[in-house]
Amino acid sequence: MPDVVTTMSHNWAFAVFLLGVCGLIAFMLGLSSLLGSKAWGRSKNEPFESGMLPTGSARLRLSAKFYLVAMLFVIFDVEALYLFAWSVSVRESGWPGLIEATVFIAILLAGLVYLWRIGALDWAPEGRRNRQAKLKQ
Repeated sequence: MPDVVTTMSHNWAFAVFLLGVCGLIAFMLGLSSLLGSKAWGRSKNEPFESGMLPTGSARLRLSAKFYLVAMLFVIFDVEALYLFAWSVSVRESGWPGLIEATVFIAILLAGLVYLWRIGALDWAPEGRRNRQAKLKQ
């Protein structure tokens, strides 16, 4: 019987917490809509950041290389998280864990070498690289 009473009191406490959170959210949204500014105008709709007025359009065309580097960063960053999780539990995982981590790192290294060999990490176009190579000679 005491377990039922304890469980019920925890459920009621959680329900009161949820009601309090919902009430606080409704209060903040309602208050901001009542007290907030309603002025409209051309200058109100322009972005203003760090004290600088915008120059030009926000629609910029970026090279696909930027997206490629961003994807590579996310991929290798997530893989670093896996290695961090392995390093935390290295004593519990033992030799099998070390072998699996070594295989994982080898696959990562093979992928990085592959990307390097196909030129995915090169920023300069082929013509500019050839000119720079000739200048260095």
